[in-house]
Amino acid sequence: MDDESLMIKYREGDAKAFERLYERHKGPLFRYIYRQTNDSSVAEDLFQEIWINLIRSRERYRQTAKFSTYLFRIAHNRLIDYYRSQKNAIPASYQDDPELIHTDSRDQPEHQAVIDGQIENLLELVQKLPEAQREAFILKEESGLTLEEIAEVTQSNRETVKSRLRYAFQKLRSGMKE
Repeated sequence: MDDESLMIKYREGDAKAFERLYERHKGPLFRYIYRQTNDSSVAEDLFQEIWINLIRSRERYRQTAKFSTYLFRIAHNRLIDYYRSQKNAIPASYQDDPELIHTDSRDQPEHQAVIDGQIENLLELVQKLPEAQREAFILKEESGLTLEEIAEVTQSNRETVKSRLRYAFQKLRSGMKE
């Protein structure tokens, strides 16, 4: 069953539908929040608040976009509120995340060391991206959202999202060549 149908079932009172949505989206949602806040305790609090907001607003849910867009829009808005409450909020960076990094156990140690160094370099480069570019990059690469969905989540137009992603990829490619 697709996410939108599950959310409609949840809106109608099916708690199992919510459980399935939660299981499908908890990992990408948490990683998105964590990478934007760079603080696991803050990310955990925001994560819970986002799900509570979803629960509270379930009766008002209307299928106007993909569920993931709806969920990440709630998350984006909550992050904006969080940033506004912080004086020196530092956007999140990519950290070493075993769910993101998959390596074949057959790799030789030397080869694995090179891969580990490249991954570390990439994560540092992502951390250095301007916040808007980093957010677009994370939503695209981590959460799998389309340009249109990212535009909806961030309340930007499609071309702005496209530009942010283009500049982010250029900076990352350039940094990886160095």
